[in-house]
This record gives sequence, C-alpha cells and structure tokens, in this order.
Amino acid sequence: MRVLLVEDHLQLAESMAQAFKSQGLTVDVLHDGVAADLALASEEYAAVVLDVGLPRMDGFEVLARLRGRGKTVPVLMLTARSDVKDRVHGLNLGADDYLAKPFEVTELEARVKALLRRSVLGGERQQRCGPLVYHLDTRRFTLGDEHLSLTSREQSVLEALVARPGRVMSKEQLAAQVFGLDEEASPDAIEIYIHRLRKKLDGQPVAIVTFRGLGYLLEHRDGG
Repeated sequence: MRVLLVEDHLQLAESMAQAFKSQGLTVDVLHDGVAADLALASEEYAAVVLDVGLPRMDGFEVLARLRGRGKTVPVLMLTARSDVKDRVHGLNLGADDYLAKPFEVTELEARVKALLRRSVLGGERQQRCGPLVYHLDTRRFTLGDEHLSLTSREQSVLEALVARPGRVMSKEQLAAQVFGLDEEASPDAIEIYIHRLRKKLDGQPVAIVTFRGLGYLLEHRDGG
C-alpha cells in the first residue's frame, strides 16, 4: 500500500517515513503544499498524512483542493496548533483524523493503520480470497494455516489485488501501488512479481488470472 507523507520538518518526516517503511508501506515524502497538491492530483494513495503548517500552500488548502476534486482518500492531519477552531476547520474540510504535535510514532502508526483498514478493507480487519487471508493489522498473508512469505514488492502487488475483489487491475495501476515518486515505475516489472506470486500460490484454489490487454484478477476457484 502506498502512503503520502507531507511534512516540512525534515528530521520528523524522515523518522515517520522510516516507521511506515518498516511496516512494509510504500511512502512518498514531500515537504511543501504545492508539491503535495500536484501529487494528489495525479497519484493514487491509500492514505495521506498531511501537516497543516506547510510552505507555499498550507495543509488546509491542500485538503480543500483534494476534496474539491472528489477524492475520498483518508487524510490524517498533523498540527502544532492547539486551537480547537483549527481542528474543527480541518474536520469540516474533510479530514478523517487529527494528531497534535508532539506525538509518539506508535500512535501515528496506529491511527494510519485504522485509516487504511477503513479505506482498503471497508473497516474490516481481514480480506479473504478462498484460503488466502490478508490480515491488515499485521499486514501479513496466510495461506491455509501457514504464513505466506513475500518480498515487499510481492506484498504490495498482492495487497492491491486482494483489496479489490472482482476487479481487474492493469499493470499500470499495480505499478502505481508498488513504486514511489522517487522510483521508476515499471509496469513490465509487475509481470515478474505476478510470476513469483503465482509460483507461491501454485496448487492452491486461489490464482492470479490474466485478462489479456486488461490486467490481472485474484480469483478463488471452488473445488480447485
């Protein structure tokens, strides 16, 4: 899953980014509101962590423009301001949660996890496709009773597929979930990760099906 982090305090941004990456998330880190607005207009994210006090365009304006485009991605706002009016203003603009600075990184992780559960799995803690189960709280897959060992790229691809049951995803859509802004997004590389995942799912009644020219679909095959 891909998260956008917008924070102009470089050291704080780095510590938050490392915490998210340690959870296996793909993280884009930006430091000003204009860059954030451009990214949110062109990229797809599972969640956004957005500081209020940003240079060039503040977090309130970024959020207002995001919601004005009809985007429903969950947004957690960070603020050093203690004024209740600011928090109410952010919530009225469409923020999903608020966290005041200073904060513990563990609390930030818990709040973002809750947003991801809401946006990716509709509030559920698990998503099933036959014997394949995705556990959002731990971001682990189990296949039957066994843990399914995956690389971070394989994890991102399988997360994107399992979170969209019955939906065909193109290589470009999958690449957008796997690669960050500072990486070269290679749709062709998705074929490699799909091949590896198919080998790990081999012999199970769950498979990644190719729809030529369209993309891939995760499918449970009864009696398979």
